[in-house]
This record gives sequence, C-alpha cells and structure tokens, in this order.
Amino acid sequence: MKTELQFAMFALALAVSGPALAQDNKASIVGAWRMTSLQFTNSEGSLAEVPYSGQVIFSQSGSLSVQAMDPDPAAKPTTYTANGYEAYYGPVEIDEAKNTFTITVESSLVRDLIGQKLVRKFQDQLVILPADPSEGWRVTYERF
Repeated sequence: MKTELQFAMFALALAVSGPALAQDNKASIVGAWRMTSLQFTNSEGSLAEVPYSGQVIFSQSGSLSVQAMDPDPAAKPTTYTANGYEAYYGPVEIDEAKNTFTITVESSLVRDLIGQKLVRKFQDQLVILPADPSEGWRVTYERF
C-alpha cells in the first residue's frame, strides 16, 4: 500500500511539473533547432544567402551541439568548416537576459576551435549572430 501511494504521489508530481517544464523550454532556446537560412555579408556589404543545411541543439544539461553543411562539394575551408562541414560541441552558458550564449568548444571538426570560447547573440525564433559584427554572418533556425 505504501509503495502504491508513493508511486501515485510521484506520478502526480510528474504530471503537475511536466507542463511547467515544457513552458519554460518554449520561452528558452533550450531544444533542437533546424537551420532555415544562412547569410554572409558580401563584398558590397549586403547579406547574401548561402545554401546551407544544419541544426543546433541546446540540451537541458547545458551543452550545445552544432552541425551544418554546404552542399557544394568544392566548398573551401573556413574558420568553422572543413570540406564544407561544420561540427562542434561543448558546454554552454545561456544568458537569457542579455540574449547571449557562450560555448566552450570541447570537440570540433576544425581543431583550431577546440578550447575557444565562442560568444553569440540570439534573437526571437532563434537568429544567431556573432558577438563581433565584423564576422558578418547570420543564421536563422526554427524548432524541430
């Protein structure tokens, strides 16, 4: 009887806390996001669309994982890519009040990124921008 009562209380607590947890995550960037656009500032100073696909995942446990790909097989390496592919992960600190996050790269396809702290800004519907505007890119995501 005692075990049944404990189980019932646990189930009730889980049912009551479930919606609150889900609501918190909707307001937060925690979750899985699919890339909808990637833009770079071109030589004329305007944003140009780049045909990338990818995803970013902010876990509840405090890690970030990024994967993105340029479909062009002849894509040149960049600061973040090798062979047209970008992949890294590590612990992340999210500052919702400032709309920023900082990832400390733990592992990366581009080994020069390992150990770096990357500071990023974010906007509604998850638009990620570099903290340094001179990097000249903008990525837009939607929730999976």
